[in-house]
Amino acid sequence: SISFFFPKVYPVFELYINGIIHPDVRAFLQMDSPKHQSDPSEDEDERSSQKLHSTSQNINLGPSGNPHAKPTDFDFLKVIGKGSFGKVLLAKRKLDGKFYAVKVLQKKIVLNRKEQKHIMAERNVLLKNVKHPFLVGLHYSFQTAEKLYFVLDFVNGGELFFHLQRERSFPEHRARFYTAEIASALGYLHSIKIVYRDLKPENILLDSVGHVVLTDFGLCKEGIAISDTTTTFCGTPEYLAPEVIRKQPYDNTVDWWCLGAVLYEMLYGLPPFYCRDVAEMYDNILHKPLSLRPGVSLTAWSILEELLEKDRQNRLGAKEDFLEIQNHPFFESLSWADLVQKKIPPPFNPNVAGPDDIRNFDTAFTEETVPYSVCVSSDYSIVNASVLEADDAFVGFSYAPPSEDLFL
Repeated sequence: SISFFFPKVYPVFELYINGIIHPDVRAFLQMDSPKHQSDPSEDEDERSSQKLHSTSQNINLGPSGNPHAKPTDFDFLKVIGKGSFGKVLLAKRKLDGKFYAVKVLQKKIVLNRKEQKHIMAERNVLLKNVKHPFLVGLHYSFQTAEKLYFVLDFVNGGELFFHLQRERSFPEHRARFYTAEIASALGYLHSIKIVYRDLKPENILLDSVGHVVLTDFGLCKEGIAISDTTTTFCGTPEYLAPEVIRKQPYDNTVDWWCLGAVLYEMLYGLPPFYCRDVAEMYDNILHKPLSLRPGVSLTAWSILEELLEKDRQNRLGAKEDFLEIQNHPFFESLSWADLVQKKIPPPFNPNVAGPDDIRNFDTAFTEETVPYSVCVSSDYSIVNASVLEADDAFVGFSYAPPSEDLFL
């Protein structure tokens, strides 16, 4: 899925798969190709939906749909993020002057990459979770013949990774605050049977005063209860849990592994088990013990060991999920009730000057020219309730909330 974010600048080395590499790692690296990126249970769905460009259908906007939203409703001001099949732009809505982050995906590339399930998953997850304090809110979505548009909260405190890269590491009290807010969001997702799966500093934004906002829901797996498992491969190499590398079933505990990896990186400046050689890094994740490093408290090291437990059944959170994280001594000094109400002052203020301040975004993006094509919405290209859609992969995509933005 498209990210709001800039990739880590890690050197890329060609991988040589030979007899020295552990069989699990070799199998994973061979599996790590486009043809293996879907859940076996999804393959049949893929085959049954090969008629992507066949019959035309009406777009189903639902009873509270917004069939009239279009790109020309916005002034697109700056590029603030970029992914493999689209961009995220800072946009000002002409009607009321409000600023939004608008995520624009190209249908053609999405379809070619067979990623429509992830895109629809992102939409569905965003719709379910618009009200949580630490999850980005989706205001509405719409489409033209060529593009999909997500209208999201503009969160301008910058990526956690942007600040982490600049400061190398965070003091423990600051890392604890972010970890707690992230854990609260993950616990909420788990409570409604969603596994986030792609937690990493690039997917964690700070708002204008320094609270966490999780975004980029393209890799979420809906409908996963604590006792359920899934085997889809996805995620980011540095943060992959052992069970994901082994292509074994996994559940909510994969998010707690990722939380441990992010906490470790906040405290030490690099992900645990990190190696420039990806094959060796996978081998480290599977087999190398977590070695004690100085500079953090005993409770911090304790939670790292328990979150980065290679056996998911023994991992912190395996039995009672978020409750186990809440009750860990690492968070003893913290009031979870105050946290979720944003009553705890953030340890760092991004000092944004206003709702359109983009100083916390990478200039590699913000200096890029906004493509004219995202701003165009000639009559023939708008897809709404009265217009036929050439491909049916995105039927039901457009959305408007039932109670907010009633003037749309």
